[in-house]
Amino acid sequence: MIGLIKKILKKTLRSQAGATAIEYGLIVGLMAAILVSMLGLFGDSIEKLFTAVSTEINEAADTVTNADQNK
Repeated sequence: MIGLIKKILKKTLRSQAGATAIEYGLIVGLMAAILVSMLGLFGDSIEKLFTAVSTEINEAADTVTNADQNK
C-alpha cells in the first residue's frame, strides 16, 4: 500500500500538466490585465477612431445608394 502511494506521488510530481495549466492561466491573466489597462488609457481615442470609420462607411454607403437611385 505504501509502495503504491509512493509510486502515485512520484508520478504526480513528475507530471508537468498542472504546471503548464497554471502557466497558461497566468499568461491569460496578464494579457487580460494589459488589455483592460490599454482600453482604459486609450478608450476615448479608440471610440473616436471607430466613430470616424463608421461615419465614413455610412457616407460611402449613402453615396452608392444615391448613385444607384439616380440611374
